[in-house]
Amino acid sequence: MPLVSLDKTITIAMSVRDRHLSAEWYSEKLGFTLLHHIDEAGWSELQTKTTGVTLGLGEQSEPAPGNTVPVFGISDIVTARKNLEAAGVQFDGETETVEGMVSTATFYDPDGNALMLAQDLSGAS
Repeated sequence: MPLVSLDKTITIAMSVRDRHLSAEWYSEKLGFTLLHHIDEAGWSELQTKTTGVTLGLGEQSEPAPGNTVPVFGISDIVTARKNLEAAGVQFDGETETVEGMVSTATFYDPDGNALMLAQDLSGAS
């Protein structure tokens, strides 16, 4: 039985130099639809052609290639994190919250691959 109950969503997060330019590229080249730019958080999100899968673009001045992180939607990040930590899963720091937007927690698989949990706090889900 799984330790957490994931929503039916996943966001593939990656770092880019210019979110607006990258969003335009993904729209034009792959037909993704812009959902929103959240400039105060340095974040843009696009709907892919796959139901429940979005592409998240986080702005960084020097992004490293191959820095993609799957972000799993979750309804209760506190309980999920507690259950995973109790099972020995390693997390990277504290859960981060942008009030009224999202809470996120980064964790690692046995090979050190980064994964993330995200709870939508906007009331839009």
